Amino acid sequence: MLIAEAITNEKMRVQQCAVREKPLRSLLKAISWRITGSLDTILLCWLFTQNVNTALAIGLTEVLTKMLLYYFHERVWSRVRIGIV
Repeated sequence: MLIAEAITNEKMRVQQCAVREKPLRSLLKAISWRITGSLDTILLCWLFTQNVNTALAIGLTEVLTKMLLYYFHERVWSRVRIGIV
């Protein structure tokens, strides 16, 4: 009986550790990160070009492309077991 209890306890522990993020969380993380990253891009473009319109055009365009890339990147990594105990 002791062996069966140990196996059951181990299975429960593994299930509790196997936490997966839901897609909504990945989406919200992508949005918050893109706001931060886009502000950085806009600032750098403005510093390099001294043109606010160019900086805003580049910054606003990369918001959408990088947000989509980040979302799919997060969804792939939510399935990778490396580093999860």
